[in-house]
Amino acid sequence: MSDYSAIDHGQEAGFGDYVQLLKPRVMSLVVFTAMVGLIVAPGGVHPFVAFTAILFIALGGGASGALNMWYDADIDRVMRRTASRPIPSGKVGEGEALGLGLALSGLSCLMLGLAANWFAGLFLAFTIFFYVVIYTMWLKRLTPQNIVIGGAAGAFPPMIGWAVVTGGVSIESLLMFALIFMWTPPHFWALCLFMKDDYSKAGVPMLTVTHGRKATRKHILVYTILLAPFAFALAASSIGGPVTLVAALVLNALFIRGAVRIVRRDEAVAEADGYKAEKAFFKFSLAYLFLHFGALLVEASLQPFGFGGW
Repeated sequence: MSDYSAIDHGQEAGFGDYVQLLKPRVMSLVVFTAMVGLIVAPGGVHPFVAFTAILFIALGGGASGALNMWYDADIDRVMRRTASRPIPSGKVGEGEALGLGLALSGLSCLMLGLAANWFAGLFLAFTIFFYVVIYTMWLKRLTPQNIVIGGAAGAFPPMIGWAVVTGGVSIESLLMFALIFMWTPPHFWALCLFMKDDYSKAGVPMLTVTHGRKATRKHILVYTILLAPFAFALAASSIGGPVTLVAALVLNALFIRGAVRIVRRDEAVAEADGYKAEKAFFKFSLAYLFLHFGALLVEASLQPFGFGGW
């Protein structure tokens, strides 16, 4: 892997370039779901411990992003969506990204272990390993099921937040994991539908490349339907309640309706209108997850007043 440094391109990296290296948009999802997992967990921890735990979980998520960008620099240069990232644009060298990713990985896991408990610290270390090694280095370029299996990495944060408080795993944390795990394929495949030939050019065997867009549309519908039972199971759990149940009913009805609309779409028609339905489905998928976890927060905030929960 060649090192494209900032000097090679005559550009200097600014603070924002290093922030982009940490994938802040992905980090925001990691932080939010981990925070929810921490807040809804039974018992609670001191606010300072909670703050530091979320901070180190965020740094761990950022470390994963930096290591992902380091390893994927070759394909990022080929893909239109990623060509402007710090490494392909020549603002940050691959060696810098690797060093930053490794340093933040070690720091975040060590400090989370010291601040909270070692189970949570080791869980964060496993999550980083899973995303970087299992998904990025192995599955992503090997199988069209890459995002299905690799999606587990993005589903671990609420379990880590839960572990910060409880020091372990429970059915509730597993249900939060399952919701994100089953949500990830339709969310990401919707993106692939309107990414044109980016993954094909990069040689990445995404489902749209190996099986075509028609098959991808069917897979989106299947996973969207399979996702719903996990949403209702979470609503029925000890951290769920009426608010979460209403959210599950409304959000899953809308999500399935969107998937049905997508599977009925002819590719030529979709391309002609700029993949409007696919883009709308992708945007709604983000709202779907945030609103589900937001409902859990509302449920937890109402319980001290005798509302929320079952």
